[in-house]
Amino acid sequence: MFQFKQFSISQDRCAMKVGTDGVLLGSWAPIFNNPFSVLDIGAGTGIIALMIAQRSGAEQIDALEIDEDAYEEAVENFENSPWGDRLFCFHAGLDEFIEEPEDEYDLIVSNPPFYAENYKTDNEQRDLARFQDAMPFEELVEAADLLLSENGIFAVILPFKEEENFIALAKESELYPMKITRVKGTPASEIKRSLLAFSRNEVSEIEIDELVIEIDRHVYTPEYIELTKEFYLKM
Repeated sequence: MFQFKQFSISQDRCAMKVGTDGVLLGSWAPIFNNPFSVLDIGAGTGIIALMIAQRSGAEQIDALEIDEDAYEEAVENFENSPWGDRLFCFHAGLDEFIEEPEDEYDLIVSNPPFYAENYKTDNEQRDLARFQDAMPFEELVEAADLLLSENGIFAVILPFKEEENFIALAKESELYPMKITRVKGTPASEIKRSLLAFSRNEVSEIEIDELVIEIDRHVYTPEYIELTKEFYLKM
């Protein structure tokens, strides 16, 4: 059980445990457009949807999870949270979900499976959660284009090396970057992740910044504390 300030996450059945990536995206995703409806693609434990529920007044927060164990865990985490009436999880793949789209969303978030490289482990469930072939970036961008409302925001977290490729893909669907935050573990380490927010309107100047997580082991930077203090117990 992972305890946050306003909710807790049960994660014993879900292959992808609570990690920094989910927390980063959940606390960083722009909500200045006051989203009414939110979609979390590939929900895992449901952590990102729960963080958005805490941060925003969104009345409809849908999550999508293909893995049965993760889906059941997300449902449980939603029901045990203070926002259970606003959260709903679908047990489906993205391809099924977009066959008959009923809703448009003002915010779409995704912490997609990353490892496109050709190595796999003996744990099929974890591989499904981590490998891009379960949800290719093309499919993710296509879904965002289909489901995003006119003034909606689409936010993802990716390995930094995928940033350029993903921005080019999004551009083909006329989704344009508006904000980019590049994340480093420590001041001396290389950039590891990119937080990207897209909209349908091309902005004249993309807001680009950098976020460093730690100065030293468990000594967090003021910026990271500021970003996550509403969630982590010890921040």
